[in-house]
Order: sequence, then C-alpha cells, then structure tokens
Amino acid sequence: MASYTITVNQRRHTVDVDEDTPLVWVLRDTVGLTGTKYGCGVGECGACSVFVNGSLVRSCQQQISAVDGAVIQTIEGLSPDRGHPVQRAWIAEQVPQCGWCHSGQMLAAVDLLHKIPQPTDADIDAAMSPFLCRCGTYQRIRKAIHRAAGEVHHD
Repeated sequence: MASYTITVNQRRHTVDVDEDTPLVWVLRDTVGLTGTKYGCGVGECGACSVFVNGSLVRSCQQQISAVDGAVIQTIEGLSPDRGHPVQRAWIAEQVPQCGWCHSGQMLAAVDLLHKIPQPTDADIDAAMSPFLCRCGTYQRIRKAIHRAAGEVHHD
C-alpha cells in the first residue's frame, strides 16, 4: 500500500491504496463519489468515464499509481445542482432509463461540445459510439446533445 494524492472536483484527497487499484474504485470506495459507475471493467462500455487532467478516460483502466497528482472531474463535479446544460438536457429529453451509463455518457457529451460546439448527428454518433447504453436511449442522447449545444458557453 502507498499514499497517492489526487484532486477530485477541486478537492484534494490523499488515499492509501495498492498501486494497481483502478481509479474507479478509488473514486467510489475511498473518496466516496459513487456517480462514476463500474460497468465492464475492461474499458469497453464507458460507464466509468471521468476527466483526468482534462482528458476523458475510462477510470477502470487507470491505476491510481498512473494518476498520482492528477486533477480529476467526475459527474459530481459537473454541477452541484444539476444545472449544467448537459444535465438539464438529459432531464428535459428524459434520456435515462436505468441510468447506469449516463454519468459517462454526459461527460462524453461535455467533451464533445467542448471540441465541437455545434455537432452534427454524425459528430454525435462518432463521439458517442464507444459508449454502451443497455436501454438503447441513443436517439434521446442525440436530442439531448443538440439541446445542450445551444446552451453550453465556450471560452
């Protein structure tokens, strides 16, 4: 076991865990932020996606030793009151059914809108295709991203 320091949603945490502990478990079990979901464990579904130093990554594939000192943003850090345009759009379009994949899906949408402020359907499909939704709400996801595109402020 070793100590690692990460900044999660603007709060610094020192965690004592094994060096090969996946970030998803550090976030959920050690830091106590359960919005990041464990889906497949092999980086295929995207439910565990978070931002690490500004890049969207699968937290099940990131060992804590590889992200020591990193700045991490989870779904909880997007907005304290569900006020982010992507969160509002998800609610307005009634995207979630089971909700398992949606923390990763929403962060992927934020990432897409940062890169392409007014995405086409093809842009959305390309960006979101690596994310699996067992409930199949892909059409609602696309509508929500279009809705949020009109509200996201870009620097």
